[in-house]
Amino acid sequence: MTQRRHQHVESLVEQSLQSHLDIPLKAHEVIRHININGSHVDITIDLNFPANDIKKVLEASLQQALLALPDVSTVSAEVNWTVPNFPRLTQIPALQQVKNIIAVASGKGGVGKSTTAANLALALAQEGAQVGVLDADIYGPSQGMMLGVAEDARPETAEDKYFKPLIAHDIQVMSMAFLVTDKTPMVWRGPMVSGALQQLLQQTLWHSLDYLIIDMPPGTGDIQLTLAQKVPVTAAVMVTTPQDIALLDVCKGIEMFHKVKIPVAGIVENMAMHVCSQCGHIEPIFGEGGGVQLADEYHVPLLGSLPLDLKIRQQTDSGTPTVLAEPESQIAERYRVMARNMAVQLGKITESMSSGPTISIADD
Repeated sequence: MTQRRHQHVESLVEQSLQSHLDIPLKAHEVIRHININGSHVDITIDLNFPANDIKKVLEASLQQALLALPDVSTVSAEVNWTVPNFPRLTQIPALQQVKNIIAVASGKGGVGKSTTAANLALALAQEGAQVGVLDADIYGPSQGMMLGVAEDARPETAEDKYFKPLIAHDIQVMSMAFLVTDKTPMVWRGPMVSGALQQLLQQTLWHSLDYLIIDMPPGTGDIQLTLAQKVPVTAAVMVTTPQDIALLDVCKGIEMFHKVKIPVAGIVENMAMHVCSQCGHIEPIFGEGGGVQLADEYHVPLLGSLPLDLKIRQQTDSGTPTVLAEPESQIAERYRVMARNMAVQLGKITESMSSGPTISIADD
């Protein structure tokens, strides 16, 4: 294959990816094999993020683009995906079966962080990933209710020292709420809370997870510092609303993660606009442009924006978040796009710590 022909193929691959992803990927990052035999082109793409939802569409798009090349009459295009391991996680015995840990955080409470974490987890699972959720908000755990876990559900134990995570909507879930009653207040000082987090994380038998999403408490306190110091977190995702006070607080959260050497994979802008259910009028009641401005300032992607919508709250409160309750809705699609964008970023972060890909090219 000539260099010029190779570059043309790479350009077509990048265009096909760009039509389905908000975060650009270079051809050399995904192409694993190209072979030309007469008028037949055979190409294999390996993605480092779950892509069941777009796999067939990508294959069809690649075939169509390559068939438009001169002297090409048949094309075999295969798209595969494998979630890479974050290297540092292999150093912790209790987390041997966890490939990546994502901290979903916020600078302040009330911005929809836990709702976002639940829907992102479900969206990743729908893409084909094995996903777990750890509710790290020891004082106010909510993931059990959001994911529809029964109030009296309790984890089984193994070997008298491990908890087996509960399963909700095919997701492995662990929370302090599963170990106490909903009437039990956690009147604990910082060291006790930090110890509880470490026990929940390292004494839970997580099984073959591509992603473990940790729903963090708001702020920049003991839990955040414990996680940064004790656990190899792949990246953090910051959730904010467009209002100035929320943006101010989320800046502090981003700066904290920078100081502890945890990359920020992106920003989710929640409650970005309100769409009137009667007339469809769109109004940015909390302000607008804050998420974009923040992303630009810190050079991280804006993973997506979500509207202020009553259904999101109702569906999450009922234990069936939007991604499950209305999978064909525009809001569910926004969550899926955000999850995909996040996974692309995580793949970039993980592979930046590993050796580069190997591409085989043949011209028969």
